[in-house]
Amino acid sequence: MASATSFFEFEPADKKGNPYPLTSLEGKVVLVVNTASKCGFTPQFEGLEKLWQNLKAKYPGDVAIIGFPCNQFGSQDPGSNDEIQSFCQVNYGVTFTILGKLDVNGENAAPIFTWLKEKQPGMLGLKRVKWNFEKFLVGADGQVTGRWSSITKPETLEAPIVEQIEKARKAGTLASQKKGAEEA
Repeated sequence: MASATSFFEFEPADKKGNPYPLTSLEGKVVLVVNTASKCGFTPQFEGLEKLWQNLKAKYPGDVAIIGFPCNQFGSQDPGSNDEIQSFCQVNYGVTFTILGKLDVNGENAAPIFTWLKEKQPGMLGLKRVKWNFEKFLVGADGQVTGRWSSITKPETLEAPIVEQIEKARKAGTLASQKKGAEEA
């Protein structure tokens, strides 16, 4: 899907291998994270969950966090999709969406990550994900607005996420605004 013009055009696989249409998130600000269960950054699940709980309480229906498990970095997510889901819930109480395991780099990279990297290259223009827990921020318009490395703690991302929510609110493009207009 190199011709994609929006994040919401993709349909990555869910934990059962079924398409997960991102159109269901249209009009939301989305934080995308490539995750791993056995990495030094794995405790970031706790910070991501706190961020998710805080944001969804303040901006219900206008924000999402999606985890994409990946086993490409030191084989640090070797489990099945079900094992990964269980690990995230049991150890970190994760309630945000965790989709199916995928590749983020190389010839088998999932199209969504190829697109994310193309739209928001990393340091020095690199178009690869360097490690687990790299983060991409997608605006309510489906465009990539930010990218952070693995060492960036989730709690530091609240301000840029809120900034995108406020920007979308002013533009009238938030999911909650569209829903309200349809109901009126």
